[in-house]
Amino acid sequence: MIDERHEELAALHAFDLLEGAELAAFESALAADPELRALVASLRATTAGLAFSAPAVPPPSPALRARILNSAVPVPAADSPAYVLPFAPPPWLGWAAAACFFFAAVFFAGKSFNVRGQLQFALEAERVARLEAGTVKNLLEAERLLSRAQLDRLASSERLVADLRREAGVANLKIASLKSLAGNSPEARAIAVWSPDRQEGVLVVSNLPALDLDKDYQLWVIDPQYPIPVDGGVFTVDAATGEARVNFKPGKAVATAQVFAVSLERKGGVPKAEGPMMLISN
Repeated sequence: MIDERHEELAALHAFDLLEGAELAAFESALAADPELRALVASLRATTAGLAFSAPAVPPPSPALRARILNSAVPVPAADSPAYVLPFAPPPWLGWAAAACFFFAAVFFAGKSFNVRGQLQFALEAERVARLEAGTVKNLLEAERLLSRAQLDRLASSERLVADLRREAGVANLKIASLKSLAGNSPEARAIAVWSPDRQEGVLVVSNLPALDLDKDYQLWVIDPQYPIPVDGGVFTVDAATGEARVNFKPGKAVATAQVFAVSLERKGGVPKAEGPMMLISN
């Protein structure tokens, strides 16, 4: 199918009005297109007939020729470079990329938080395992604390420890050393000997400050099965030496005497520790 541009050029060629580069380009197209050659031949025959049957027609004026050529759609040459529209990214592309980075950051932050939670859980499980495995350590500590050098400082506890050894056996005893907390009396100390079979024990203390008349010391046994420490009873100390020997029996059954502590409370004691802690075991 011949386009309008070639039809116009064929008409001009039939009247021998093409020149220069236009003539050369059209003749190349003419050689390659049989339909275009047929159109030119038909137009030439028509023009030849017009030469014999009609008066001579003057060539078109330069203005007419220019108007005809300007109205035609230019056909780009085969080797002319193609015009490429420049790519302009849409204005929302930057916001979309920022949103993607934000959600990615939130996702990985969530993963990191989850990993930290798992690590904390593992550390807590390890701590519980260490506490459960502390029985062997307690036995070794008991043997050390029951040595002559330790018991010489608390001579009154020697017979008690010997009695408990005979009745329950050292493997079943819990023996803990209580030390003073910072800010309290630095010389104060105590030894707690606990028999889980008999659910009773003895606390021997020394160098605790003398008490006011409206105050008592109160012993606490920390067992993991209870949300608060178990009351082990109240006691006072000798005003001159700060010593005391206390037989205690907790108000509840103690499965694991994990920690022993002594607090300063109001006279008669309290159901839950209120005053400052004076002594605590490891």
